[in-house]
Amino acid sequence: MSSARPRIRRSAPAGRRSRLALTGPAALLAAALTACSGGSSGSAEVGGDGKAPDTSVSVNLTGKAAAPGEPVKVTLAQGKLKAVSVTADEGGALAGKISGDGRTWTSDRVAAPGTAYTVEATDADGGSDKAAFTTAEAEKVNKLSLAPGKNTTVGIAQPLSVVFDHPVKDKAAVEKALKVSTSNDTEGSWGWLQDYSGKDRVDWRPEEYWKPGTKVTLDAQLNGVDTGADGGWFVRDYTTTFTIGAAQVVKVDLDGHRLALHRDGKQVLDIPMSAGTPGGEKASWRGTAVLMSKEGTINMRSETVGLGDAYDKMVDYSMRLTWSGMYAHAAPWNAGVFGQANRSSGCVGMSDANASALYGQVRVGDPFEMTGTEAKGTVAEGNGYGAWNVSWADWQAKSALK
Repeated sequence: MSSARPRIRRSAPAGRRSRLALTGPAALLAAALTACSGGSSGSAEVGGDGKAPDTSVSVNLTGKAAAPGEPVKVTLAQGKLKAVSVTADEGGALAGKISGDGRTWTSDRVAAPGTAYTVEATDADGGSDKAAFTTAEAEKVNKLSLAPGKNTTVGIAQPLSVVFDHPVKDKAAVEKALKVSTSNDTEGSWGWLQDYSGKDRVDWRPEEYWKPGTKVTLDAQLNGVDTGADGGWFVRDYTTTFTIGAAQVVKVDLDGHRLALHRDGKQVLDIPMSAGTPGGEKASWRGTAVLMSKEGTINMRSETVGLGDAYDKMVDYSMRLTWSGMYAHAAPWNAGVFGQANRSSGCVGMSDANASALYGQVRVGDPFEMTGTEAKGTVAEGNGYGAWNVSWADWQAKSALK
């Protein structure tokens, strides 16, 4: 039996066995038995017009190197389909729908590269058959990294962020496959940007900060999606789920040299600090940054951020705000200017005790809202999570589906 046109094998209902249509070798065997027994040499009755119903089905994908990236389509020549299943040999199935006339079934998702599929079809009269095909392997595979981490609790400014290993030319196809759901029907939008690493990236954020307690799920149904030239195919799906924690905002006044932590609208910390030296590359950024990670004690070296050999220090209570190297951290060497002047190399520094207090209370995903004139510019959207510095209308315009 050809995988392209398998036959539906019918089991005739009671009272209709004299009308059963036999095809192929089975029909030849029946004819031979009739001739040997001396009975009529004519064929069995198959219907008022003497013709057997055409119960063959065809599958649009066939062979051992079928083209991936297309929906699977199963068509019945005559009659109506009752059920169709398309399963991958390594597990998983493609869901689909039968057309209104009952003749065609089409999968909701496309066939993935390098996958062997089995097709099983049943018609309304109880006949059934199978077909099989294998899709061609992907010449290049694209992968991604997701933030935040799975089953984490994050701050109210944390976006969903997806960074791709290879360029994404067909951004619309990828974005269609990224399904976001929330526990309270929060509305948001994807926006495409270039990550600080230079890679393609897409983030999803609401218009305003998340509501505390919101549960967020990303179902990235990417298996079988072609990202375009130089990007390659996705060969798996991805999921992540996270929860939004308390409403915390860190307000950094660059000109007033103070930092305040607000929780649920109430100030809980007020800290004198010293930010970046104004007038050059050592100045701090303004705008909204999002706490990316709490890194504890780390070695900070000025050459890694393009500032020569200005410093090489072990720094405590380090809280990363940008990829370009802006942190909030303990800076006891600047104690003489806390609350009075900005004299750091770009970071927000404070005493050991105050840094410890802030470190112990902030959460990854909390916004740091930095205001003042003594800055070198606004945090870019790809330099950490700077999407909050883009207006809602401009952010929506970054979607590939708008």
